[in-house]
Amino acid sequence: MKGCPKCAAKKAAQKALLAKPTPLKKMIGYQKDSVVSQELVAKKTGTVTLFAFDAGQGLSPHSAPYDALVQVVDGKTEITIGGKKHKVNNGELILMPAGVPHAVQAVSRFKMVLTMIKSK
Repeated sequence: MKGCPKCAAKKAAQKALLAKPTPLKKMIGYQKDSVVSQELVAKKTGTVTLFAFDAGQGLSPHSAPYDALVQVVDGKTEITIGGKKHKVNNGELILMPAGVPHAVQAVSRFKMVLTMIKSK
């Protein structure tokens, strides 16, 4: 019996990062009309996930019980936090506070790293 493809992809991504510099932009590709994600680190204390959004794609408003840090590594996005819209460009960060509704909308194709801090 072969292993789970998602599990294999996660292990490959983690191995690629282990103790060596890795170009984030090349770790995940864009897919037409889609949002693609790859979990890079998963621990009790938090997760790090890489996302690629095609232009026009997004995540509907929601909230999380923990702070979440977004780092845009390619392109640009609009992130709404507590009803206020923020343009976030390549190389910029924004913190989405715990319990505050937020949404993500791709202004153009973009990639981001989402770091979820699971402590209060």
